[in-house]
This record gives sequence, structure tokens and C-alpha cells, in this order.
Amino acid sequence: MTIYGKCKDRLSPIILAAGLIAGIVSVPAQAKELNIYSHRQAFILNPLLEDFKKQTGTKINIVFASKGLIQRLIAEGSRSPADIILTVDIARLQEYAKKGLFAPVSTPLLKANIPAHLRNPNGLWYGLSKRVRVVAVSKDRVKKGDINRIEDLADPEWKGRICTRKGSHVYNRALLASLVTAHGEAAAEKWARGLVANLARKPQGNDRAQAKAISQGICDVAIMNHYYYFLMKKSKNPHQSKWAKAVNILFTNQKGRGNHINVSGVGLAKHSKNRALALKLMEYLSSKHAQSLYAAVNHEYPANPVVDASAEVLELGRFKSDKLPISAIAKLAPTAQRIIDRVGW
Repeated sequence: MTIYGKCKDRLSPIILAAGLIAGIVSVPAQAKELNIYSHRQAFILNPLLEDFKKQTGTKINIVFASKGLIQRLIAEGSRSPADIILTVDIARLQEYAKKGLFAPVSTPLLKANIPAHLRNPNGLWYGLSKRVRVVAVSKDRVKKGDINRIEDLADPEWKGRICTRKGSHVYNRALLASLVTAHGEAAAEKWARGLVANLARKPQGNDRAQAKAISQGICDVAIMNHYYYFLMKKSKNPHQSKWAKAVNILFTNQKGRGNHINVSGVGLAKHSKNRALALKLMEYLSSKHAQSLYAAVNHEYPANPVVDASAEVLELGRFKSDKLPISAIAKLAPTAQRIIDRVGW
């Protein structure tokens, strides 16, 4: 397996010179060769792709980049060597789809493995893992049962006690879009205003920074993606493990619609030269075996409903997830962003 590109993520075991990213363009399409453009980090993909290689004898070339792949695909046009695109978050999947960079595909196996609410209705992309937007609370200052719904974060009793990253971040924008769907735009804006009124500080930092703020007593409640808890817990950095120990993780809306989720996903590149083999890889990534590997590496929940989360993730307990079609969240992202701008989140 050949990996091109520059990976800035500290967790990735592979860091190559940025100049190599152009190298994949000269690789000709072959019957047993696939080219992948990926926003997903190398440490996540390696176990899966090595296993696929063993099963099929396929040579796999990867371009990894946290940014710029969309612009690259547009510039390459029909000359693009890309067969598969892997990315995270519905906002990014939707951006590829809106710019016409995915080819629609539908196979009985993909439809059987990936539930309808976790895939594009036109087959432009398929979710591969679920990323749960949870509430993290101080173990010492928030009692069990104090927060049951995401809507509770707008209650005045939490004034000065909540930390979040910026509302315009794709994670929070998707969360707000789910509230627009559940309650309508006016009610969602009222919730967002209440949340902003309850902030302990100006929105800042990433999800880890919110757990850090709780551990420092800056706030008592934060919103974060569930897997950051495990990344902090297992971190070699003693400070991060301390942040994880300071919080409890809550799944919200368990007596109602369920906890909001987002996805990582895959799509077939519009100009793939190896369509049949690319589809085979997509089906493999949705399979029980691959989904188990996927779940174990990055602490995410499998999209395939017959596959359980890793034993470590299940320490948080089982939860009810919102079955709102992920594609609906994508459509409401512009509405959510307008609300975020109006309320100053």
C-alpha cells in the first residue's frame, strides 16, 4: 500500500513530504489497483486496507490531506485517478455531492449493510461509522439526571456553566440542524440563544478543550463527540487523561428521538477508472468484518447495525440514536448557520 500526502494529525504514523502528493496522478488505472483520496487518517485506514489487499491482491494508493482534496478533484476533472473518496462529517460528504464529485451507486449489499438514514437517498455516499455528539459533565458538580435532553442546555439553571467550541464548526452546525428538524427554525433559534446565554466563556478550542475546561473548573457542562473521550483517556499525555477522568459522558434524548449522530462516509469518485473494484472495496468497508475493525481503531460506532461497538466504547453503555436521515441534516446546514450567526454562537 502506497500513501502519498502530508498528514498533520499527531496520531498518524505516516508523515511524508507534501511534494509527494502529486505522485499519484501518474499511476495508471489497473485491474487490481485502486486510488483513494482520504480525509481519514492513515492509522484508521491501514488495518482495513491491508486486510482488503490480502483478500483481493489489490494494490492501493492513498492521497491523504486534511484540506484541499475537493479543489484537487475539480482541477483534475475527468483526468482524476481517484476511485474512492473517504471523509468525515455529513457537511463534507454533502459538499462533495453538491459539487458533482461522487458517482451514484447502489448495490444490494451496500443497501443491506448501511441503513437508509445513514446513506444518501440517491446513492452518492454511504455512512461507515457513527459519531455521537454527547454531553460531557463534571463528575463532581453535575448530578445524574440533571441533564436528560440536549434541549436542557438552554435552561437558565446552567447560566455560566457551559463550554463549547464555535457554533459554526461542522459538528455543532449539524447538531443545530437536527434541532431545526425536531422543533422548527424558531424553536431551534430560541434554544441556541439560551445556550449562548449560558456559556461560561466565549466559544473556543476543539472538543478536547471543552473537557479540559471542565477539569479546570471553568465550566461544568460541554458538548463533544464521544470518541474524544477515549482519545483523551488513552493519551500518553497525562494532562489529557486527567481531562477524561474529570467528566462523565451523557447520551441525551433517550426517552424521545434519541441522541444526535453524525457519520464518516465513503463515495465513488465520479471519474473512477476502476468502478467494479471500487464498489467491491465500498462493500467490504460496510461488511461485518471491516466494520468491526473500524470500530476498534477509532472508538466510533459501526454504521452496520449487526456489528457492535468495541468493548471499550460499550463501557459508556448502549444508547438510542436519532434516526433522522443524515441527508436531512445536510440540507438544513445553511439554516443552522444563519441561526448561529444571528445568536452569536
